[in-house]
Amino acid sequence: MDCQYLPLASTGQFSSLFLDYLDQKDSLKPFYNRFPDIRSFQQQLDERTFDAQKRTALVNALERQYQHITTKPDVSVLLDPKTFTVTTGHQLNIFTGPLYILYKLITTIKLARRLKETYPDYTFVPIYWMATEDHDFAEINHFSMFGKQYTWQTEQRGAVGRMNPQELKTLFDQIPEKLSLFEDAYLKHDTLADAVRYYINELFGAEGLICLDADDAGLKQVFAPVMRDELTHQRSGQLVQEQTEQLAALGYKTVIAPRDINLFYLDDQVRERIECKDGVYKVLHTNLRFSEDEMLALLNEHPERFSPNVVLRPLYQETILPNLAYIGGPSEVPYWLQLKSVFTQYQTPFPMLMPRNFAMYVPAVSAKRIRKLGLMPENLFQDTITLKREFVELHTSHALKFDNENKQVSKALDAILHKAQMVDPTLEKAVLAETKRFANAVARLEKKMRRAEEHNQETGVRQLLAVKHELFPNDGLQERSENFLTFYLNDRAFLQKMLSAFDPLDYRMQLCLE
Repeated sequence: MDCQYLPLASTGQFSSLFLDYLDQKDSLKPFYNRFPDIRSFQQQLDERTFDAQKRTALVNALERQYQHITTKPDVSVLLDPKTFTVTTGHQLNIFTGPLYILYKLITTIKLARRLKETYPDYTFVPIYWMATEDHDFAEINHFSMFGKQYTWQTEQRGAVGRMNPQELKTLFDQIPEKLSLFEDAYLKHDTLADAVRYYINELFGAEGLICLDADDAGLKQVFAPVMRDELTHQRSGQLVQEQTEQLAALGYKTVIAPRDINLFYLDDQVRERIECKDGVYKVLHTNLRFSEDEMLALLNEHPERFSPNVVLRPLYQETILPNLAYIGGPSEVPYWLQLKSVFTQYQTPFPMLMPRNFAMYVPAVSAKRIRKLGLMPENLFQDTITLKREFVELHTSHALKFDNENKQVSKALDAILHKAQMVDPTLEKAVLAETKRFANAVARLEKKMRRAEEHNQETGVRQLLAVKHELFPNDGLQERSENFLTFYLNDRAFLQKMLSAFDPLDYRMQLCLE
């Protein structure tokens, strides 16, 4: 593949908070620990302690979760005190969801490789944190392939990782392509978490990627002291609110809003917020009520019934993993900047925040058109009107603007205005009105000439718009809507090509042209 690069700021697709973080602006440095470059990892390694008891709990959980997978990664390596993780996470979008989810996984795999090359005395394990406890089903129940959207309809509720995926059989009846990998995943497993672990292991297990389901009683027990403190003292919400206000004072819009209690109650078909009023703990939208003693007794006996929300989930992750870095997207990295004080409160090292790789895959037909049309990477990110106008102006052999003529006419109009003012100053408005009418007439004429030239260049313009539509479906980035199967079904080497192309420490938009 021919890879071309573009600064993220040039794409017009990212928030100022995300871009300023990449630029390492001084005003943002209090909101994170250290910026991710390859040298910074030595400092992260030096300060990242992780006790043997936590390692044992982690390995025990992973062994339970991988017990039914035949070819599995060696999770026992995580018992070694010189083994560390790099992590990304995402919801369990059906059929892997948009491309960028796999890009996150590939970035994480490549980062582990790069770290091993740089620090050979250590072992680095890439982790996919499966958001099995998330309950926003609408975010995961659809995917797009070859321009068509497929949707999973269900009456199931609660944490998505616990849902039975065998209902997806109705989708396989709608999809014309044979998708054996996903049929084996969804139709032969009882939970969505097990299904996702199966197909991710098939796709990336050989690359060392390990899937972690944190919806686990043993792992929740490790995190129980923080959850107990959250229930009784409710510290995290205030800490995050203070960070949020500081970011707002710098002019940034933030992503997450903390609650007084940043925990959900979790059970089959239920994941609802916990609120405390007048000493009574209530689970919203249920009849469940607890005193403080009852709530703490439940936590002690069943820690798996408590689920961190977006405020505490990152802390949970860093509590149960010997982690060095979190690889996230343009919304995730900014929300982590709201959380550093929570990590300080619970004396947990803050991971390095790394943007995932950003990419646009250009199949051979479109790549050939781009080269023929003479387009540069920055051209593709222009809006359609600007792109078309500049393309036509670049390729025309005619002058489509009256710049020289306008200069001459402007001088003549200035002279007319001067003479008119000498005769009668009140004529100024009339002359200026005629001047404006003339300018409008010239602009209309230029527009007609450009439209005529677009017609003359009809073939090129049509090819240009076809490329734009393919790479920006629904006027958005390809990676945010298109599924990898669109390309994988035509080229089984697609994922390996992206693995070869990605550099986890290159924070630019990458155009991958076949």
